[in-house]
Amino acid sequence: MSDTCFSRQFVNLANPRIGAKVTFATDDFFADKARLIDPADAVFIPGEYDDNGKWMDGWESRRKRGTGYDHAIIRLGGPGYVKGVDIDTSHFTGNFPLAASIDACTADSDIPDATVKWTELVPATNLNGNSHHMLAVANDQAWTHLRLNIYPDGGVARLRVYGVMDKNWATVGADNVLDLLAMENGGRAIIANDEHFGVLSNITLPGKGLNMGDGWETRRRREPGNDWAILALGHVGTVEDILVDTAFFKGNFPSHISIQGALVEGGTDTSLPVQSQFWPELLDKQPLAADNEHHLRPLAGVGPISHIRVNIYPDGGISRLRLFGKIHR
Repeated sequence: MSDTCFSRQFVNLANPRIGAKVTFATDDFFADKARLIDPADAVFIPGEYDDNGKWMDGWESRRKRGTGYDHAIIRLGGPGYVKGVDIDTSHFTGNFPLAASIDACTADSDIPDATVKWTELVPATNLNGNSHHMLAVANDQAWTHLRLNIYPDGGVARLRVYGVMDKNWATVGADNVLDLLAMENGGRAIIANDEHFGVLSNITLPGKGLNMGDGWETRRRREPGNDWAILALGHVGTVEDILVDTAFFKGNFPSHISIQGALVEGGTDTSLPVQSQFWPELLDKQPLAADNEHHLRPLAGVGPISHIRVNIYPDGGISRLRLFGKIHR
């Protein structure tokens, strides 16, 4: 399965933007363990050295001179169901681990204590240097922590953990208003017809966008029509307010936007693009402005929805999309 497929279908549970962090490593002499989950792609800087040796963009332990192996512990951004991982050894050529495995557990503390039981998610798997290793995970339990084991030592540029957030909706009252589309609330991107300059899942990230690359942006359309995307809410709910943020998009924001919504009770993610063409309007066609927050009211009478289709005219980029509302039980 490709990285594109994983990243389009699922949330990166190891994204520090939603609170994930590397809490422990047996050794990170050559490269800081925190770089392991940096959202940016790993880079290589020729001739860059620090006090301990060649600077590498990832987590790298020193050369082991005895038995055993190294490992790092990652606290996920929240409890989640892991569907796949990418063990990325980009730029590590003569210093990558020969193999790796991944275990998971559920714990309250940053570093699980010795009483916690770990479950194997990914068995020991051979690695190649300067490569992505996309590995599917078959497990139906929610986890809070992962342990990446490398055999026996070496460097890993990035670990991506793709899955679905497990929000405890029982703690959310019927009158609570929250962002039903937020990544931290289980909202997820499904598909966009174009993600040339920025991936769709960015618009569900918490907080303001960091720059123009931190949103969803399509290429310049050179043919009739408009660009579109489909996303799933974290929970079925009724939308009361909509925020469309075009932060940093100044010469490339869409001229207009509209949103359709539906309560989807059958089919698969693959079947949604065809179905979505006929969903009722949640937001009629509205003009957008550059680098601006647009507070918009949804149309009345739509009722509870589980999915939306976002239409931008004709193309361009948006930074964030918020759907504030109440859950429907």
